[in-house]
Amino acid sequence: MNLFIKKPLEALLAQAGDSEKGLKRTLGAGNLIALGIGAIIGAGLFVRTAAAAGEAAGPAVVVSFIIAAIGCAFAGLCYAEFASMIPIAGSAYAYAYVTMGEFMAWIIGWALVLEYALASATVSIAWSEYLNNLVFELSGKNIPYEWCHSPFQTSLDGVSGIVNVPALFILVILTLVLIKGTQESATLNAIIVFIKVSIVLIFIAIGWGFINDANYTPFTIPADMPGHEPWNRHGWFGVLGGAGIVFFAFIGFDAVSTAAQEAKNPKRDMPIGILGSLVVCTILYVLFSHVLTGVANWQEFKVAGKEASVAYAIKTYMAGYGWLSTLVTIAILAGFSSVILVMLLGQSRVFYSMSKDGLVPKVFSELHPKFRTPFKSNALLLIFVGLFAGLVPGDVAGDLTSFGTLFAFVLVCVGIWVLRVKNPDAVRPFATPLVPLVPILGMLICSAMIFSLGPYTLMAAGIWMVFGLIIYFLYSRHNSNLRKESK
Repeated sequence: MNLFIKKPLEALLAQAGDSEKGLKRTLGAGNLIALGIGAIIGAGLFVRTAAAAGEAAGPAVVVSFIIAAIGCAFAGLCYAEFASMIPIAGSAYAYAYVTMGEFMAWIIGWALVLEYALASATVSIAWSEYLNNLVFELSGKNIPYEWCHSPFQTSLDGVSGIVNVPALFILVILTLVLIKGTQESATLNAIIVFIKVSIVLIFIAIGWGFINDANYTPFTIPADMPGHEPWNRHGWFGVLGGAGIVFFAFIGFDAVSTAAQEAKNPKRDMPIGILGSLVVCTILYVLFSHVLTGVANWQEFKVAGKEASVAYAIKTYMAGYGWLSTLVTIAILAGFSSVILVMLLGQSRVFYSMSKDGLVPKVFSELHPKFRTPFKSNALLLIFVGLFAGLVPGDVAGDLTSFGTLFAFVLVCVGIWVLRVKNPDAVRPFATPLVPLVPILGMLICSAMIFSLGPYTLMAAGIWMVFGLIIYFLYSRHNSNLRKESK
């Protein structure tokens, strides 16, 4: 049978309208904006900014953020149209099913696992590392090595890890919140967002007075700089390479669309949530990166600071503000927490939609009788992500997560163009402007950032996608509800 069999738009809209049996609609526009900010501001802002400056863009990392934001904006406009038209859990997966067919829907759903499940596991490991740093700052003692590292890691003193307990702890707590209810999750997220955005604004306000203009010259990395020979690691091409690196900082705004089936008024609020969170975070990112590369020279980020780059800049160049370093660590922990929360929510909602379509087992779409949340899916994800977080070292590249997101963005842009051609008369509460120009620009910019990620990332992503195709042909294709109905 045709691999590209499509789900009728009418069937998807009917599924979205079944609010009595489906997910509970509790989220307003403010909740959705906070959800987006909660997912976006995390590891990317505090870690990837210095990495992009030191490795590829120099002080022009500010422009890298703008390029990444433009790519996200084009994709965001396409997401906004889809989310207002088809307010259903599943995000890009559901959109692809309508526009490009089941096979492409599976591919994009599988790619989203890279973004959501892999990101939540990786970020929980980083959360454990920063918690250890905070404990040391406050008490002068570290969490015992064996209880905050995987069994595959050994300290310089010869102590072997057993299990990463803090990483498991944060995953369990946030999973319980998700099972309790989406509104409770949104409330907790809003509190976390307030804390971390406040600390980011404090750093920008205070750090502005410590900017050394000499650090902005040269603005891009010279071609003859040792260690920056690759085409995407110097000059303006380096700025593009930097955009591929900092794109990780924008991952999450698309997760707002996974909550479309839980929005009170999705036709109005989904575009506000998606685009509003993107605008707020872009402004914060540009200001933050300008201050960070002005306080400390970009070359220092190649060897000093690393993941603690912001704390390094504060301690080295902002005398008398050591307390701000502790606040930044708290902001990072808060940022990581909200990112994990939204990523786990997003993954469970993608699996919820895939399960309703028969492409993954039914257990992923079973709702709690009281809370009306996919509690079994949350529990299974906790086991999968927890095994990874507790027992595997945290060296998974953020670039692999970026690949899954960028790939989804490209297909969403394609989907809007296809839908305009195939269903020109469909009701569109929010319409992407300048079609096909906006989708084409979104495809081009996001594709360019994919290729700037490097050959090893692309190879690893290719292996992941092959594994997904094996599952599709062995299980999903034979259990597809749409295929059963069409027989």
